[in-house]
Amino acid sequence: MKLLRVGDPNQETVAALDKNNKLRDLSNQINDLNPKTLNENTLKKLKQIDLSKLKEIDDDKRIGSCISNPVDFLAIGLNYKAHAEGTNSKLPSEPILFNKSSGCIQGPNDAIIKPKTANKMDYEVEVALVIGKEGKNIPEDKAQDHVFGYCIVNDISERSWQKERGGQWVKGKSIAGPCGPFLVTKDEIKNINNIKLSLDVNGERRQTGNTERMIFSFDFLISHISQFMTLYPGTIITTGTPAGTAMEMTEPKFLQNGDKLNLKVDFLGEQNQLIIEQN
Repeated sequence: MKLLRVGDPNQETVAALDKNNKLRDLSNQINDLNPKTLNENTLKKLKQIDLSKLKEIDDDKRIGSCISNPVDFLAIGLNYKAHAEGTNSKLPSEPILFNKSSGCIQGPNDAIIKPKTANKMDYEVEVALVIGKEGKNIPEDKAQDHVFGYCIVNDISERSWQKERGGQWVKGKSIAGPCGPFLVTKDEIKNINNIKLSLDVNGERRQTGNTERMIFSFDFLISHISQFMTLYPGTIITTGTPAGTAMEMTEPKFLQNGDKLNLKVDFLGEQNQLIIEQN
């Protein structure tokens, strides 16, 4: 099922997209998409719902982040070979794990505010997985048992803060993290390891990729990360970006005021964002 949250900020309600691409109100069945509801019981409940019998919602409502109040917002760096090579980095021997602030999540089509001191703001189209079952030391062949679903994340990155301000990457990775539009339950996707993703800036194609080119697969990442921490329902793990980011260019085209971004991922939907300079 394609789940989403619609409405004004902090007032979103849960909806689903039916087979005719109409929005249906799920608020009487699920009060939110958060760590308390992203679990196996909800997945079972969803399978029994006939969306055609639910109230239709106007499709002109704002779409919020497809998850609220995530437990953790984890991310993987340099997980596509061409991207790693484009940044003149060695291919990682094991996943590069870092955090984004959970406070940076926002709706998939909300404007991205560019801070005044951000002069190397970059884009990264990514596929994220969302944990739906608690686990520690998860075997790789059991990893999918712990997945609730998948969504698009734009891993907005301020490269000067990430690389020039000391400390860890989290400084440069927490300006924004648009999630959605949909949280797609895992049963909807036949092969998550072979889906296409792309990103355009002002109509110019910048990134094209396929998850089959990931260095570390979704299942491996779940198993690997769970060696170091318990993964709880409501944890977002965004899994890396393909080649084509601004920082890989000979003359980098970092994001500027007024730039328009379009992100697409097979089965997961589309994001559209406008860059607005902070007043």
